[in-house]
Amino acid sequence: MLAPACHLLSLLLVMGTGGTMPSPQGPPQGCYVAEEAGEQTFRCSQAGLTAVPTGIPNDTRKLYLDANRLASVPAGAFQHLPVLEELDLSHNVLAHLSGAAFQGLAGTLRHLDLSANQLASVPVEAFVGLQIQVNLSANPWRCDCALQEVLRQVRLAPGTGTGIVCGPGARPDLVGQEFLLLAGEEELCGTGRGGARRSTDVALLVTMGGWLALVVAYLAHYVWQNRDETRRPLKRAPVPPPVRSEEDSSTLSTLV
Repeated sequence: MLAPACHLLSLLLVMGTGGTMPSPQGPPQGCYVAEEAGEQTFRCSQAGLTAVPTGIPNDTRKLYLDANRLASVPAGAFQHLPVLEELDLSHNVLAHLSGAAFQGLAGTLRHLDLSANQLASVPVEAFVGLQIQVNLSANPWRCDCALQEVLRQVRLAPGTGTGIVCGPGARPDLVGQEFLLLAGEEELCGTGRGGARRSTDVALLVTMGGWLALVVAYLAHYVWQNRDETRRPLKRAPVPPPVRSEEDSSTLSTLV
């Protein structure tokens, strides 16, 4: 009878918590659960974490993992948090994001902070389907096509755009430049307004160069042909035999 009673008690606990099962494992040291502005919050700021912790309640709406030593976010790291709305991963040492890092959060996540990390590039797949406002500032960005594609998928947090700067891994002529200003002038994926404009300019130059080459070739052929003509000796026209008139013929007959 003890086992069924325990099972019934578990069901009652689930119903009493709105259908969410409490995590069987407590939060790591330095982490705590709180209610902020009426929303379930899990804070692990400055907890010395090197990996995404376990034991996060699945009814968490705000998750703070900032100021730790997280170096990567694996696939499905937060998929057990079905109502997560805000995720703070700032001030870590993140250098890698899985393409499925935010799997399962497409319908809920609204705010994502990835600032002050070591991100040089991120996979665009990680942000597909997310309707989020993101902070990408203070990272050593490579300023590549992947970043340009990500910015087409997300909205930047207000006032953070100027902090997206090309880092040491970017092309030498891009290092230190603000990416948003750069993206307005140069298309890094080879398409779009900037790429189309440069492609049109190149095509026009190639066409003009082709026509110029044809004109030069024609002029050269014309000049050489005329030089050959001028070197040839002039042919004298044949002199026709003199035509005798009827008067001359009658005079000749008289003499005879």
